[in-house]
Amino acid sequence: PSRVVVVGAGYVAVELAQIFAGLGSRTTLAVRGDTVLRHFDTLISEALTEEILQSGVDIKTRAQVVKVHENSRGIILTLDTGEELPPTDILLWAVGRTPKTGEMGCEEIGMLLDTHGHIVVDDFQNTNIKGVYALGDVAGKSLLTPVAISAGRHLAHRLFDNQPSLKLDYTNIPTVVFSHPPVGSVGLTESEAIQKFGEENITIYETEFINMYHAITTRKQRTVMKLVCKGKEQT
Repeated sequence: PSRVVVVGAGYVAVELAQIFAGLGSRTTLAVRGDTVLRHFDTLISEALTEEILQSGVDIKTRAQVVKVHENSRGIILTLDTGEELPPTDILLWAVGRTPKTGEMGCEEIGMLLDTHGHIVVDDFQNTNIKGVYALGDVAGKSLLTPVAISAGRHLAHRLFDNQPSLKLDYTNIPTVVFSHPPVGSVGLTESEAIQKFGEENITIYETEFINMYHAITTRKQRTVMKLVCKGKEQT
C-alpha cells in the first residue's frame, strides 16, 4: 500500500511500522503517549522513538483515536482533539488485545477473572477451581509465546512427573523487539529499581556509540546501552 497508518506503541506496532516504511509506504504511527514502548526503560523508548522517526516513519504522539470512517480519499482517523490524520489505504490496529474469556463460560462456573478479563491464577497456574489451570496470554502474565510454552512444560511436569514444587519463575524474563535497531531487555527498568530498592542503592551505567556496521553507511544508527545495578556489589 502507498499509505499506511499504524495505531499502537508496542512490539507489533513498532515492528510493522518500520517494515512498511522500509518497503516504501508512507507510514504514520499513532501513539497515545510521547514515545513507543512506554513500559520499557526510558532510555530504550526515547532512543527507539528517535530512530523510528529517522527511518522515515511519521509519529503522531498523544493520539487517541475516537472515530474511523472511509470515504473517497481513503480511511480517515479522527482523534479526541477533533484532528483528522492524513487519509490512508490501510489501517493496522495494534493496540493490544483482550482475552475472550467472556465467551468461554468462565463466570458461569465461578472462575475468578481480573478487571481486564484475564483468568486469575496463583504461582502454580492454578485457578480458583480445583483441577482447572490457566497459562499463557489468558492469564495476563508476560504475554510472550516462549513464556507460555515454558509455563506449560512446568505445569505438565508438576502434574504428571511427580515434581509438585515446580513452577515458572516470572522474574527477569528477557524480551526482544525486532525493530531497527533491535531492542533487547531483561530485569528491572531504572524507575522500577529505584522504586523497589531506593535511589541511593542504585547505580546506573549508560553508553552510546555508532557501531562499526555503520562506519560506511550514510545514516548513522545509534547503539545505546544501560546497566541498572543494585547495592555495593552492583548486582
